[in-house]
Amino acid sequence: MLSRLLLTFTVLLVISGCSTVKPWERGNLAQDIMAWQPDPLKASLDNHIHFSKEGSSGGGQAAGGGCGCN
Repeated sequence: MLSRLLLTFTVLLVISGCSTVKPWERGNLAQDIMAWQPDPLKASLDNHIHFSKEGSSGGGQAAGGGCGCN
């Protein structure tokens, strides 16, 4: 009984997240404040610094020994 109730609740939750965006509402979603990274240059520099100093992470765009040098 509990699993059926949980399944029903999950399905209703997933279905309620589906919606269509009207053409006149797309302008609101296209604003810079809605972006994951509002400032792409700052995000790129922060990403470079993080992966330069984190020598054990690997898989990043830059490699370094932890001192920030390339």
